[in-house]
Amino acid sequence: MLIDGRLHEGAFTFDVFDPATGTVLTPSWCADRAMAQRAIAAANRAFPAWRDSPAKDRARALEALASALAERAEAFARLLTQEQGKPLGEARGEVGASIEALRYHAGLRLEERVLVDAPGERIVEQRYPLGVVAAIVPWNFPLLVLVLKLAPALVAGNCVIAKPAPTTPLTALLLGELAADLLPPGVFQTLGDDGTLGPLLAPDPGIAHVSFTGSTATGRKVMASAADSLKRFTLELGGNDAALVLDDADISAIAPRLFEGAMANAGQVCIGIKRIYAPRGKIDALCDALADLARQAVTGSGLDPATTLGPVQNAAQHARLAELLAESRALGRVVVGGAPLEKEGWFVPPTVIRDLPEHARLVRKEQFGPVIPLLAYDSVDEAVSRVNESEYGLGASVWSGDTERALKLAGRIESGLVWVNRVFSLPFEVPIGGAKQSGIGRHQGQAGLEEFTQARIVNAVLA
Repeated sequence: MLIDGRLHEGAFTFDVFDPATGTVLTPSWCADRAMAQRAIAAANRAFPAWRDSPAKDRARALEALASALAERAEAFARLLTQEQGKPLGEARGEVGASIEALRYHAGLRLEERVLVDAPGERIVEQRYPLGVVAAIVPWNFPLLVLVLKLAPALVAGNCVIAKPAPTTPLTALLLGELAADLLPPGVFQTLGDDGTLGPLLAPDPGIAHVSFTGSTATGRKVMASAADSLKRFTLELGGNDAALVLDDADISAIAPRLFEGAMANAGQVCIGIKRIYAPRGKIDALCDALADLARQAVTGSGLDPATTLGPVQNAAQHARLAELLAESRALGRVVVGGAPLEKEGWFVPPTVIRDLPEHARLVRKEQFGPVIPLLAYDSVDEAVSRVNESEYGLGASVWSGDTERALKLAGRIESGLVWVNRVFSLPFEVPIGGAKQSGIGRHQGQAGLEEFTQARIVNAVLA
């Protein structure tokens, strides 16, 4: 772990498991309360100098970290596959995106914004960093999500303490090892966690901002923990992202993209497709097309070049999916898949289930696994209403042969992000954020950078 510029062993170790085998991959270090408090104190000591350093120097540090990560990209990718489970090609993609994210954010600046410039007065908006940011990172994209918090927070002048998920700490800790020689002591620190540190970090008065990505239930706890001090927070939470297929869509053309949207990273993508609504007259053809793609998928270890679908990441998620599948088999009709594989590791085959009632948990809740329900509708108005009848609003997509028609429907969907005829298009310059119970705040782009700052209005009479 990286604490105050030095690499430290933890207070104790906990086991990190290989999801492809269900066996221990390696022990990993864990911080205790005293180490966490030392990290917070070190970050607060480092903050004034880092805040006051020239923006170009902070940018140069991010560029250096990007270059160091690029030099070890393959080692990071293999470690990521081992701890997270995703196929090596997907892991390489995550590492590459992390490098690009560091370089993109290195180019951002916080410029003064003139609000009023008139005879006798000038009013401007300025932005200044908050202080110490706790970056609480999930297990589905443990490196990329960390970088998407770390990069804007650092370039804005904050210091960052990273707390990776207990099941995927290794790439985050390795990133800390790279940063040890590139960033001043205390500016970036990494704390291994067995699940006990989050409740310590979030309410601590030495933390100015909590950036959390994870479940809505845990997000509520983070929000509550910030209440006493009214500290700032950004929450990227759960989603139940719907794909709405229109009657003029070309099923053979869109089926592979729908399949990818539902099954990438074994379905463990916050903005991945979680439910598909299709016209009653097209649902049979879509079921057949998705089932064919599911049968072609190769489920196995992410290190095997033949694998196209890895395991789910941890035992708890595997057990939860088994429960959802048992309920879904009773309520709907399995087209393909339908039960966890009887093999070592936490494998769930790509599964398509149709004809579920709207109250089924697989329809109402976020499954976070390679299981997709297909639901028939009779009118577009009915479909839009069913899409919007959700406590979540992270992402959605509309699929049509008529782009203008699809765009009009996209404007009726209650979600922070709506794609038209695509998924997973997330350029770094475009901010995203959830609606309803899918989160608070923005990520990426200039708006995402400003999440890590406080606005200050300077209102002056000119002599």
